[in-house]
Amino acid sequence: MAIAVRNLTKYYGSEKAINSISFDVKSGEILGFLGPNGAGKTTTMKIITCYMPPTSGSVEVEGFNIETQSLEVRKRIGYLPELNPLYFDMTVTEYLEYIGRLHRLDSAMLRSRMKEMMETCGLGSVRYKDIGELSKGFRQRVGLAQAMIHDPEVLILDEPTSGLDPNQIIEIRNLIRQLGRAKTVVLSTHILSEVQATCDRVIIINEGVIVADGTLEQLQHQFQGAESISLEIKLPESSQLNPLTDITPKLQAIPLVEGVEYNGAEKNIHRFIVRSGMGNDVRESIFKCVVQEGWTLLEMSRRITSLEEVFHKLTKQEQ
Repeated sequence: MAIAVRNLTKYYGSEKAINSISFDVKSGEILGFLGPNGAGKTTTMKIITCYMPPTSGSVEVEGFNIETQSLEVRKRIGYLPELNPLYFDMTVTEYLEYIGRLHRLDSAMLRSRMKEMMETCGLGSVRYKDIGELSKGFRQRVGLAQAMIHDPEVLILDEPTSGLDPNQIIEIRNLIRQLGRAKTVVLSTHILSEVQATCDRVIIINEGVIVADGTLEQLQHQFQGAESISLEIKLPESSQLNPLTDITPKLQAIPLVEGVEYNGAEKNIHRFIVRSGMGNDVRESIFKCVVQEGWTLLEMSRRITSLEEVFHKLTKQEQ
């Protein structure tokens, strides 16, 4: 197990930031640590990386305890905090050499690792430029390079695409996926598309408590609640049928259908959402009904609960 968190709790004064959370991260896994602002994500990341101690509980990284063996833990972790720790008056080469020497890499190893980081992170074209002259995207690449310069087994990335433009976001996502082939990655973010694009598994934390843990598919299935089918039905140009009084009742009468929602129209094309109980597949019955009525079925697809819907259900504040 790359990371083992057990009953982790952290207080800031009288405020409880995280409340007895436990989870594991397997070696080679890309874990999305997801939650709204203030949920406890960054606090958890800072504890795992030995930046701050917990109030109670324990964390082990590659079998080493963060409190009693913190130096061993730090050797095995690469950390990119939300506020990228860069020195703007250094060139990229100077900065990576400085970080490598902090990790006590010998000269031969440092040269090798710097060359590899320049290639992996796409920094060759800016290697002699001052970091302060670089774009935000290149600065994030430098941040990732400093996190990996000592070849750690585990990478902790806190909001790695914050403030980037769409093209830069795609570049960093691709780089994270590439890194995930050889490293264990924990990606802390509140950006849902980030998780969908890069992660093998998702943990959702809210108000300091873990409220969900599983693959994206598992969470979508868990919170599906009911089967939903999206329909597009085309009527003849001359049809006088009313979608609410003529079509909806026909769909509602199909066995196992629990509800039908009219979703608007474009000319003579009408859209519906048909719901049935979990595990009840009514697509064949819908198809037969449409054919029997002489309508044209343009589209029929199962509607999957999105990560946004799961996230909203688990983190919305009661009014």
